Amino acid sequence: MAELYVFGELCHASEYEEPNLFCKWSVQFGSCWKVVEGHSEGQSSASSARVERRSYFSTPIDLHLACRGIQGWPKLHVEVFALDSLNNYWPVGYGFAYLPSQPGLHRVRVDTWKVSSPKFFDTIREKFHSGGFTVAKSDIVFSGIERYKLLTKTSGSVEFELMLMFRNFAENGVELH
Repeated sequence: MAELYVFGELCHASEYEEPNLFCKWSVQFGSCWKVVEGHSEGQSSASSARVERRSYFSTPIDLHLACRGIQGWPKLHVEVFALDSLNNYWPVGYGFAYLPSQPGLHRVRVDTWKVSSPKFFDTIREKFHSGGFTVAKSDIVFSGIERYKLLTKTSGSVEFELMLMFRNFAENGVELH
């Protein structure tokens, strides 16, 4: 079996309007893949210290995957949430990006979007940080099924720094460049 090692960190979120953020992340993959060791999902701590519209997380990622084929190549799925002083939280960004298919050190930027509403009162409620809209099923974000039905707007971006190591891909007929 071919193997993929993913080491790194969830670095920061930038360009979000909300001051206090935390991020949930997961690695999604197809049925040809399985987790050998590590966690395929996690959550950062809340970051209230902002410098230049960035919230720093420094959340470690350590994952070992094995595969029988390259169908369903792994992708990073992120959900960014804002947090208020009463510990209420609401989504302010959803996004995904495929893991690079080359070994080495990579900076992966995940641009995010959030669900919007055409109603005036909903936009006022969101503007005053009292809540946003959430997706009913999180797989809508990375699968693309019925995502076209959502009214969305761009939010910020989340950055990962990842070291990828590949093992036995050439022996299984996959060339990586």
